[in-house]
Amino acid sequence: MTTETAKNQTAGDDRSVPAPVDVPPVGEEINLDANENYFNRELSQLQFNYRVLKQALDTTHPLINRLIFCCIFSSNMDEFFEIRVAGLRQQMKYGRETVGADGMMPDQALAEISRVAHEYIREQYDIINNVLIPEMEQENIHFVRRREWTPEQAEWVRTYFEEEILPVVSPIGLDPSHPFPRLVNKSLNFIVELDGKDAFGRETGMAIVPAPRSLPRLVRLPDDVCNGGENLVFLSSMIHAHADELFPGMEVKGCYQFRLTRNADLELEDDLEDLASALRGELLSRRFGDGVRLEVADNCPEELVQFLLKEFGLTERDLYQVHGPVNLTRLMAVGGLVDRPDLTYSGFSPSIPKQIRSKESMFDAIRKRPILLLHPYENFSPVVDLLRQAAKDPQVLAIRQTLYRTGADSEIVEALADAARRGKEVTAVIELRARFSEAENLELASRLQEAGVIVVYGVVGYKTHAKMILIVRREEGRLRRYVHLGTGNYHAGNARLYTDYSFMTCDESIGDDVNKLFQQLTGMGKALKIKKLFHSPFTLHSRLLSLIEREASYGEKGRIIFKFNALTEIQLIKALYRASQAGVKIDLIIRGICCLRPEVPGLSENIRVRSIIGRFLEHTRVYYFGNNGRPDVYCSSADGMERNLLSRVETAFPLDDPELAARVREDLDTYLADNCQSWVLQPDGSYIQNQPGDDEERLASQLVLLERLTGKT
Repeated sequence: MTTETAKNQTAGDDRSVPAPVDVPPVGEEINLDANENYFNRELSQLQFNYRVLKQALDTTHPLINRLIFCCIFSSNMDEFFEIRVAGLRQQMKYGRETVGADGMMPDQALAEISRVAHEYIREQYDIINNVLIPEMEQENIHFVRRREWTPEQAEWVRTYFEEEILPVVSPIGLDPSHPFPRLVNKSLNFIVELDGKDAFGRETGMAIVPAPRSLPRLVRLPDDVCNGGENLVFLSSMIHAHADELFPGMEVKGCYQFRLTRNADLELEDDLEDLASALRGELLSRRFGDGVRLEVADNCPEELVQFLLKEFGLTERDLYQVHGPVNLTRLMAVGGLVDRPDLTYSGFSPSIPKQIRSKESMFDAIRKRPILLLHPYENFSPVVDLLRQAAKDPQVLAIRQTLYRTGADSEIVEALADAARRGKEVTAVIELRARFSEAENLELASRLQEAGVIVVYGVVGYKTHAKMILIVRREEGRLRRYVHLGTGNYHAGNARLYTDYSFMTCDESIGDDVNKLFQQLTGMGKALKIKKLFHSPFTLHSRLLSLIEREASYGEKGRIIFKFNALTEIQLIKALYRASQAGVKIDLIIRGICCLRPEVPGLSENIRVRSIIGRFLEHTRVYYFGNNGRPDVYCSSADGMERNLLSRVETAFPLDDPELAARVREDLDTYLADNCQSWVLQPDGSYIQNQPGDDEERLASQLVLLERLTGKT
């Protein structure tokens, strides 16, 4: 990192820093297999979560959105423990330890994860308690604690408890006939200390009270019992206040929140006869997998904490004692409970390109020239319109589409069902194993089948992650194929929050390629020859490696820009190291995990890595190769990960239109010029947030794109 660059950056206080880099002597060949050349995957993911948390301190975000960033951190950490930590524990449980390129054993990784995660979570609660809640108080938004309730508020809470909580709560005393209950993953629960005998003469000493999942974790107090402002009360506070009513005649000596995170990964065999039936069975077990983390209120007595740890088979390393609610994710509800638009992001209307606005028919517009949209700045509706028009158009004979995350009630699903009911040949390749969308996708499959859609579940062992629509239309006595390819999901809600490219074309070669890919997904046979697209698990990985090698052959004239969500695949990283050593200038825009160690002399001194964190979740995947002045630009559904490149069905599609390719390059340059939403990965593994210099204008890439494409700042 240059002195000038360092001057314009500020430390991100990232405490999970690997050991310093050992620089080999000049002339000594670097061993690309050496452990120190790679970062640990799990620790890198934790760092991404931390960058999200730091947004809660960024006052350029509105206050309520800063609170939501804090909640997103909690949600990310939940999934991290449910999947990544659970996976490491499973390796140890069954003696199947594997070591990544960084050389860290699972037990070492778990120990470091515990150390770092404890620091991050302590900081999160410090931000909540000492920054966000006081700032919300200043804005007249109050989280009203029990000790602060007025008599009128206390009476309202009593009524709410008796009418809304008491009828649905099920306290469970612990004794020989009432063993410890199986608690649902991530549910809010209370462990209660009791004294005295119940109606049957039992002295249990302890009870468990699961908070009903049907009840909101935050409730807005009515204005008539408050003195102005927005006043919110926690469900946990109401249960604490009236715990004695759950155990009549007994003394409640203490009531303490806790929450158990369980292994939520699904394990399915590759030789299943019925994937849907097997998945339904696995979904039931997800709620009750092995425990991986215990969160407990920090005022819980030590003997109760140890009791819970023993009950769940956990150790001190897995214990997180927190100063506040154990389920911070539920604080996302604040945005819907208070009417303060001045404290949230201002709305904007996604634009629609003139090429589409001036055409009634999407088919006419696509025939004129291919269309590229960047969501959420540009509207997702043209994609929906394309399907709607296809459903109603008598000239359309067939529609095929992959569905990964969509939502059973989406307009896209309605269009597919409508097309099937109108007698068109409609095929949907639904990926049932899209993580945490499995139940929704099972419902979606049933709904489409009822409408007459042919539903297939892709290829067992290879998740179908590619985003493709193929429409076959008869025009002037011949069949023409129209194609949509995307970097994101067919989910209108995500299209308002995630940045993704949508590409629509009737290019004959691309149409033929997509048709062959659908044949591979729905039928059987050898891999078919593809002309323009790269596709995994067959050609994408090898083509990326060969294109990197080509840039390396240009030496210092070479240029590579990749935009990923994550980079973990070791052969890809080694290829980038070799290109850097050849003099190629490489910029990697990687939102989340990065196992590549940048800016190491002799290894990666020509590689820069940055992460963009902001209002929208950066989700576009782009591969840019300078090609000695004749750039090749690809958009893709695939990240630089083993699973994407080697064990999923993915596509990468070229942007042959020079204007579209130039536009994507302009977008990439905007990200590379960002001096306030970008975090730069250092050789030691820490991240430093960019800051504008004294004589520089503030440039936030997402705001620039918002203004460029919608006119809204």
